[in-house]
Amino acid sequence: MGHIVNAKDEVYRALAERLNRNPVGAPVNETLMEILHRLDTESEARVGSQFPLTPVRLEQLAAATGYTGEDLQAILNGMAEKGLVIDVPHRTGFYYLLAPMVVGFFEYTFMRTGNQVDMKELAELFDKYLSSEEVRNEIAGFDTKMMRALVYESLIPVAVETEVLTYEKASEIIRQSGGGSISLCACRHKAHHLGKACDAPLDVCMSLGNAGKWIVYRGFGKPATVDELLRVLDRTEKLGLVHLGDNVMNKPTYICHCCGCCCQVLRAINESGKFFTHPSNFIASPIPEECVSCGTCAASCHIKAITMIDRGDGTELPVINQDLCIGCGVCANACPNGAMSMSRRSVLHVPPADSKEKFLRIAREKGRI
Repeated sequence: MGHIVNAKDEVYRALAERLNRNPVGAPVNETLMEILHRLDTESEARVGSQFPLTPVRLEQLAAATGYTGEDLQAILNGMAEKGLVIDVPHRTGFYYLLAPMVVGFFEYTFMRTGNQVDMKELAELFDKYLSSEEVRNEIAGFDTKMMRALVYESLIPVAVETEVLTYEKASEIIRQSGGGSISLCACRHKAHHLGKACDAPLDVCMSLGNAGKWIVYRGFGKPATVDELLRVLDRTEKLGLVHLGDNVMNKPTYICHCCGCCCQVLRAINESGKFFTHPSNFIASPIPEECVSCGTCAASCHIKAITMIDRGDGTELPVINQDLCIGCGVCANACPNGAMSMSRRSVLHVPPADSKEKFLRIAREKGRI
């Protein structure tokens, strides 16, 4: 019996090691093994461990795994229903891609509301895993991040409005996507199962274009028109949430609306003081003569990048930590006196052209290619 148990464990370890080969990997530890044992059946783990890094056809995977086409199709369909595999339709049939940890099966797990698994137990495991230093370092990476902040467009100075490109504006990204889907916020849903969620809404996670169609096809979200997505954008700005989008110039696949208490990315910034997302091309700038020292800006900042400092006359002035500010605009939007503006950064971030370029950059920076 011990031999059988060890053989089974090796199947799951092979899957874990395969996941860790992704550009944004999944460091192998006991917590990851616990997660995989709960999400994957043994046959799913065996198939998952054989996936190449690029999308693959059914017949190619059948040759690698030894499963017949019919049996393999059933396994892959079961994996796709759980968000462990992404099945991409093509004119010549489906291509299959093993879902990474993030952005991937972590999000798809908590976009679900069913009782297929013990969600509280999974929430505890994912929270422990994603909060560990080695995993955070893997996700943070080097120069190229997975995500980037998007400034509130109403705060873009008129003087630079004509210089701001489509990829810098959430509303234009949404319009160009042609629509998508709305799902539960995975981070906030996880926090809900831990009894730690704030009162920000759950139903605000946007997937765009073909990514949104897949989310709907697999039942992880509901379809949303451009107008519906724009209403969510407006709603989340009124609530003072941070827009984090896919760090690509063309065809971004998602925009999240995040809080510092639930969001894994913003929490990591708060707890480590490191960037886990590219800042927007703007930065918060106080206007001292308009400031009434109310501290609203500091209170509204999700990553504690603003400190109120005594001016020497008994009043306080906000000071921006320029090494931490992600340029989201939440503070300027919250200021009741118009005493905070968003200034154009001197060095602008130009995202990778598309997802392929983004992950090639990440893999190259980590020495994986």
